[in-house]
Amino acid sequence: MSGPLLYLSFPGTAREALGFYADVFGGELTLHTYQDFGRSDGPEDAIAHGVLSGRVALAGSDAAESEKSFRIEGASLALLGTAEPAVLHDWFDKLSVGGRIVDPLAPKPWGASDGQVIDRHGLHWLIGYEL
Repeated sequence: MSGPLLYLSFPGTAREALGFYADVFGGELTLHTYQDFGRSDGPEDAIAHGVLSGRVALAGSDAAESEKSFRIEGASLALLGTAEPAVLHDWFDKLSVGGRIVDPLAPKPWGASDGQVIDRHGLHWLIGYEL
C-alpha cells in the first residue's frame, strides 16, 4: 500500500456496501466474517474485515455492537484524474444509483470536468478530469 486506506465501519451493511464498490470500481474483494475471526461481539455472518483492492481501494467491517458506524461530514473522496474520462463517467453514473447527485459530472468554467455524488452508503465522491 502506498498511502492511507479508507477503513469504514458500516452499520451491518459491509457485505452489501463493499460488494457495491466492487461492482462500481472492479478489483478484488475479500471478505471475512465474525465467525472466521472467532468474534462473538456481533452476528456470525457479519463482516469482521473486508478489503477491496484495485484501482480504487477501500476497506471496512460491520461495526460491533459496542461500536459506532462511520459518519463523514465536510469531506469527500476525490477521484480526480485517476482514470480515463469514460471510466470516470461510468463510475459517477454507477455511484449515483440509489444516491444523490450533488453536482453533475460536466465541463466547468475553469476548463476541467468534475462532479460530486453522495452514494447510497453515504460516501461523498468528487470525480473529475482535465483533457
